[in-house]
Amino acid sequence: MNEALQGIKVLDLSRILAGPWCTQMLADLGAEVIKIEHPTKGDDTRHLGPPWATDTSGQASTDATYYASTNRSKKSIGVDIATPEGAKLIQALAAKCDVFIENFKVGDLARYALDYESIKKVNPEIIYCSITGYGQTGPYASRPGYDFVFQAEGGLMSITGERDDLPGGGPQKSGVPIADLTTGLYASTAILAALNFKNTTGAGQYIDMSLLDCVAALASNQGTYHLMNDIKPRRWGNAHPALVPYQIFDASDGQIVVAVANDVQWQRLCKAIQRTDLGADARYKTATGRINHRDELLAQVEETIRAQSFETWLRVFTEMDIPHGKINDYEEVFAHPQIVHREMAVEVKNEDDDASVRLIANPIKFSRTPVQYKHSPPKLGRHTRSMLMEMLDLSEAEIESLNTRNVIRCGQKTPETHS
Repeated sequence: MNEALQGIKVLDLSRILAGPWCTQMLADLGAEVIKIEHPTKGDDTRHLGPPWATDTSGQASTDATYYASTNRSKKSIGVDIATPEGAKLIQALAAKCDVFIENFKVGDLARYALDYESIKKVNPEIIYCSITGYGQTGPYASRPGYDFVFQAEGGLMSITGERDDLPGGGPQKSGVPIADLTTGLYASTAILAALNFKNTTGAGQYIDMSLLDCVAALASNQGTYHLMNDIKPRRWGNAHPALVPYQIFDASDGQIVVAVANDVQWQRLCKAIQRTDLGADARYKTATGRINHRDELLAQVEETIRAQSFETWLRVFTEMDIPHGKINDYEEVFAHPQIVHREMAVEVKNEDDDASVRLIANPIKFSRTPVQYKHSPPKLGRHTRSMLMEMLDLSEAEIESLNTRNVIRCGQKTPETHS
């Protein structure tokens, strides 16, 4: 079966989340992703447990679920790039790949001749993507940082969280590492664009991705609101700065999300809650009016919704075609009939036994080149021997010599145990 990125080879020197999130996307789309890891430590996320990855037979792995979430369908090679022989192996692999991706500190890989200028000498057509916190240039370029830092510095926390004048008010980070995930998605888009340019012109190029840049770009309408009006957006909690009513409401025995995005839906909501008087009120007929009279309007809607049960409103809003939803935890999400129908949880086979692991599916639905899940996230060094023989024509003796001297790691050594 054909795959969208079939025939593309990606050399992946990234760790943690932003880079691996990008390369998992590329692997899902059919690229062959060769994950380069430290021969004894591996990717840092292998050790970020508990919880540990557990297969469908109930067998727990020595790798964390964090690692499992971002590394399926990749091939793991354990190489110590700090050794001259290890660095030369990476150069040789890069000469046969289309994409090189890394997230080391600015300038670090130049020490091993694995920076863009060095790799370009062995592969002029390489697409080389660097992911760092602050980018390759600028006064902060050398600073370290993690997702939490960039959610703060990039402004996201200034608009996330409850209003300052309400209980619990104050800045909040997102429940998932959104700076990393967004950067990974932007990076995958950039790589796909660079591949198209290469197909058109034959020229590779360098891609400089910054977590801070990506979070700033994620500001979208909120950032544009500031740039155009010189006004600072603020936190609204579960409310919306430009849509009313658009928030959580308390029913008599639970909570429900209601999202009214236009005037037609507003009139429909008024009929659904039997408050046509609100729909007829000139102050509330337009989105602008509802924004300007937010507090007095919401007080009446809240009182009305609170008078009936959660199940009543689920039924009424469904019948009246009002955008609404139940607040699900993840147990409920993956049992949701629509999520089940869309097959958003998949079982991915292990390479070394008959078990599988359950993972979140890729949401892309192709008509001709469907996403394929080749195997579960690999053990450290699982593919070192086979890939070095296949791509570099190394002999068994050469591989064994490198393995004995800890330049590389072949296969899984005695598993560590976790307490």
